[in-house]
Amino acid sequence: MTQYALFATSIGWAGLAWGDKGLVAVHLPEPSPEVARHSFLRRFPDAVETPPPVVVSHAIAEIVELLAGKPVDLLDVPLDIGRVPEFNARVYEIARAIPPGETLTYGEIAVKLGDKFLARDVGAALGQNPWPIVVPCHRVTAAGGKLGGFSARGGVNTKVKLLAIEGAKVLEPAPPKPPKVAPQPSLFD
Repeated sequence: MTQYALFATSIGWAGLAWGDKGLVAVHLPEPSPEVARHSFLRRFPDAVETPPPVVVSHAIAEIVELLAGKPVDLLDVPLDIGRVPEFNARVYEIARAIPPGETLTYGEIAVKLGDKFLARDVGAALGQNPWPIVVPCHRVTAAGGKLGGFSARGGVNTKVKLLAIEGAKVLEPAPPKPPKVAPQPSLFD
């Protein structure tokens, strides 16, 4: 049976779902507990809202601290990793090791997996991440300082907000170059 609990953070109401082997899912903050509950039950219609056990209460406290700007790594939060494909599990393991306030690129994770050409696969795996924040997919960026995608509600704006809370230094995309204008002949030519 999947159980879940909602909790307040500095940026809204979040939720955790768990089973016998650890966390099943993390739900990013929503504006109200009603919206969070509705969104959660859309993903897990048979889940039961219950008071969290000690290990989940500890995870909640750490997430609340992280979203308040404290550098918490969440590595001790147990995940039911058997629910995801092996490749995704390997990507999530690397992503979990990225400290708060730091980032890696999709390509850097691909290299850590042993094949620089896996960058798109890394992005796909992170797009399926059931544990955002605990598996900090927001800390993974595209090459060249670009933010890359973020599949959670709010998209890249949510990613930027999470990175800003952590104090990450993310390169801004270069401003667009002005259009080239052909030189005009001078009146004195």
